[in-house]
Amino acid sequence: MKKSLRLTESAVMLALGFILSLLKVVDMPYGGSVTALSMLPVIIIAFRYKTVWGLFVGFVASILQMMMGVENFTYAGISIGAAIAVIMLDYVVAFTAMGLGGVFRGAIKDQGIALASGALVACVIRFICHVISGCTVWAGVSIPTSDGLLYSLAYNCTYMIPETLLTVVGAYFAGKVFTITAEEVKRVPLETGGLKNVLSAIPTVLGVVISFAFICGMMQSEDGVFDITALADKGIGDWMGVIIMLIIGIAATIIIRTFAFKDKKETA
Repeated sequence: MKKSLRLTESAVMLALGFILSLLKVVDMPYGGSVTALSMLPVIIIAFRYKTVWGLFVGFVASILQMMMGVENFTYAGISIGAAIAVIMLDYVVAFTAMGLGGVFRGAIKDQGIALASGALVACVIRFICHVISGCTVWAGVSIPTSDGLLYSLAYNCTYMIPETLLTVVGAYFAGKVFTITAEEVKRVPLETGGLKNVLSAIPTVLGVVISFAFICGMMQSEDGVFDITALADKGIGDWMGVIIMLIIGIAATIIIRTFAFKDKKETA
């Protein structure tokens, strides 16, 4: 019964993650994108059923992602050796890393922090894989050969930083709201302090995500080609969208933390 439940839950979460990966907040050329928490379902399964099973589910997720990104293997300049490197770095290792979402289970008592920490590890490993792939395989294909590491860092930061922020905040919230490691997952009420932390972080996270979307747009030419040097030609007017969204997000966070959930004694 437990094995059947584990298989069923894993299949459902794999399907959910795949569907969420299609909901793109930011869509970059050559495969990069910010998605609607697409990594979180597998990370939760890894936390619930521990690392070995999590890595297996993450590997299955990597195959699904590779099938969805098969067009990346059609770009000119991709040799057989390069294609193997793309398979391993951009898909297999990058997405199997989601199985590390439960590495802090038991090591950190607070379930929300433990799940968020595991999510951060998974996202960082995925980022490193994409950067290595970018400055090696994709150098001369989608990014310049010269300064390949700089371009790869810039390109992958534009979508992986907001993707990481969304995933970590989502993981923290899930860890606080649900009894993930219990045999029967239930919803638990958030304490005022935890709810305040989650809600106050959301505006800043959204501000950063939208700001990176603006930056992403400024680094793409009309035909969709990524060009980091385009930022040098932008004036203050082009950066206003980024600045305004960051200010709004931070201001909203400060307001929530300052005025929301006041102690009843203070308001009496």
